[in-house]
Amino acid sequence: MKSDKISEAVVRRLPVYLRFLNELHTREIATVSSQELGQKLDLNPAQIRKDLAYFGDFGRKGIGYDVPYLIEKIRHILKLDQPLNVALVGAGNLGHALSNYNAYLQDTMKITAIFDSYKPKVGQKINSLVVQPMEELGSTIREQGIRIAIITVPEFEAQNVADTLVESGIEAILNFAPVILKTPSNIRIHAADFTTDLQSLAYYLQDGKEESEHEKQ
Repeated sequence: MKSDKISEAVVRRLPVYLRFLNELHTREIATVSSQELGQKLDLNPAQIRKDLAYFGDFGRKGIGYDVPYLIEKIRHILKLDQPLNVALVGAGNLGHALSNYNAYLQDTMKITAIFDSYKPKVGQKINSLVVQPMEELGSTIREQGIRIAIITVPEFEAQNVADTLVESGIEAILNFAPVILKTPSNIRIHAADFTTDLQSLAYYLQDGKEESEHEKQ
């Protein structure tokens, strides 16, 4: 790796590249150029080359990228070439949906433990997993070597859950609760907020009448 300070934007694009490369691989396409990647992904080819160059020289001039080789390298960069167990806290409707999504995750990344503080949910089975009480969270995380967690609890519970996860050794959290979590600087937090995403999308809606009136002025 050429730099220890890779921007979040670059890291977030890597899974996008990986998904498309996997599609090419299933179609038995052996090589792809940055121009082809850019066209399909609506990205600047120069940006793609720059992103990949942070991690090594993977392409060959005049040929492009070897698809299986680049898949292997990106999986290694994203640590998807090793088992990654994930804990999920919150066995409500969203927790159920995410657990069902297990089938679409990479073989090495799976939700392997589900927890909830609501006693009637404890012991319920979601796919092949049994909902565990919060009292078992710390020991299970340590036993399974879990480093990533997903939070799908109500807003008022989220911070306490995050604190417990951090104390139990979790290093990264995907937070679906509509609240900003406060954690130590070494803990990586990604927020998934449906409400703010929808509201920000509304900004881009155009009112034809207002637009026409502005154009006349």
